[in-house]
Amino acid sequence: MLNFKEIFTAQLASALDRQMSEEVIAALIEIPKNPEHGDLAFPCFTLAKALRKSPAVIAVDIASQIRAPLIEKAEASGPYINVFFSKAAAGKIIMERILKEGKEYGKLTIGAGKTVVLDFSSPNIAKPFSMGHLRSTVIGNALGNLADKCGYQTVRINHLGDWGTQFGKLITAYKKWGNQDRVKENPIQELLSLYIQFHDEVEENPALENEARYWFKELENGNEEAASLWEWFREESLKEFERIYDMLGIKFDSYNGEAFYNNKMEAIIEKLSAKNLLVMSDGAEVVQLPDLDLPPCLIKKSDGATLYATRDLAAAFYRKKKYHFDQSLYIVGQEQSIHFRQVKSVIKTLGYEWADHMAHVPFGLYMKDGKKMSTRKGRVILLEEVLNEAVLLAKQNIEDKNPHLENKKDIAEAVGIGAILFHDLKNDRMNNIEFSLEDMLTFEGETGPYLQYTNARAYSLLRKAEDGPSSENGLSDSHSWEIIKLLYQYPDKLEQAYQHLSPSVLAKYLIDVAQAFNKYYGQVRILEKDTDIKGRLALVKAVTIVLSEGMQTLGMRVPEQM
Repeated sequence: MLNFKEIFTAQLASALDRQMSEEVIAALIEIPKNPEHGDLAFPCFTLAKALRKSPAVIAVDIASQIRAPLIEKAEASGPYINVFFSKAAAGKIIMERILKEGKEYGKLTIGAGKTVVLDFSSPNIAKPFSMGHLRSTVIGNALGNLADKCGYQTVRINHLGDWGTQFGKLITAYKKWGNQDRVKENPIQELLSLYIQFHDEVEENPALENEARYWFKELENGNEEAASLWEWFREESLKEFERIYDMLGIKFDSYNGEAFYNNKMEAIIEKLSAKNLLVMSDGAEVVQLPDLDLPPCLIKKSDGATLYATRDLAAAFYRKKKYHFDQSLYIVGQEQSIHFRQVKSVIKTLGYEWADHMAHVPFGLYMKDGKKMSTRKGRVILLEEVLNEAVLLAKQNIEDKNPHLENKKDIAEAVGIGAILFHDLKNDRMNNIEFSLEDMLTFEGETGPYLQYTNARAYSLLRKAEDGPSSENGLSDSHSWEIIKLLYQYPDKLEQAYQHLSPSVLAKYLIDVAQAFNKYYGQVRILEKDTDIKGRLALVKAVTIVLSEGMQTLGMRVPEQM
């Protein structure tokens, strides 16, 4: 397999007579921002002291020694050694590989034989699927797809929020103010209204909190009335969630939520007790974590009720036993960072080294008017409404630009929903995102629709061409070479995106590819019948492979006509 950096590294190591390791050399190699400065560059500053020469002199000496079949030339530019690879020869190798591998191009083996468990989305039962759930859902799905590309066996878990004190509140609210017919008619919205009403009423009547705690304890104890209401709330919520997941094209291997671990928590408490790790604190049972600068991990409340940590500990042990994971990722908001540090630390304190293979993948929030969206305060934007509005706008855009397009409904769904997904994933996951439908649905610039339109344009060229693509003869022009170099980076970008657990690495790279292709489209007569037409069509085909597979990895659908 062609590796530009390895070729350059080997040449530098040889010229330096192995005075610097190949690992150190490779870490210093850069990709020049200006293509006139070569395809790769090596700064000689770190050699100045050892060789007792100026970096510029060293660059001249080393550049004169570089000779390799695929390197067209090496030249010194101040303290840098710049190398230029043969466009035709190297480009031919790259194009041959992409066309030969097709949809398999970019797949890696770094995860071969390993399993990664991804815990993501995890909406709360009896609450609507809001924009607040979007980040965990799409980031988690993209990381799962990246893990697939890297060769991992993936297990996608939707750890539903189907247990906890909020159900005591909801049962209390339903018993006091609920109406069965209204709930049956519009379950999620009515349950949300009851939940909000509880928090409004509790400000005037704090005793309601005690009543809610009582009903949650009854639920834990198996009270028939409480359990029946809970099952009803859960069933109606799952119908709602599955409709949203179908719109997003996201599937899970497990919907085992918090309630699934109710009968598995006692074993964890026994483990902690056997190790003498449980201590009493104000009537509650906790695990002290003083060496880690963490607050105590609360295992049981004073009334005997369990907590998130108890269930997450049970879930971690269950998943390790069932899936034998090599990596377990929790794609959950950054406000839960201390919680996951506590859970990992408790497992480590119990003596299980596999806790080191658990990782919290935090992310920022969607904000509304600079404030966190809150179901309790009623400041919630329903994701389904946003998706439907995006699809409607996409449909209007298609009607304006291409009214005779076939399958307009399907394409509008792909474009509208793709716009929402990409708007999220192009942002660094740690950044907060101000909710703005206008920004999400802009169909120009660095957006999902821009990628989809670019890809459809490339497919259109292939349909119009009378010739088929062929990499038999390499392209030697600089316009083609800049795109070929970008396409060559695709496997590395997939690996970087997964290793950094950051889908934005891939999203930003795809924008670079699309922008480079559109620039190429404006500079080169791609369908002009000359000796290079098959090579140019090979390049167009390669662009469709990378853009299509890259977008699908992010969770987007890829229409070939728009």
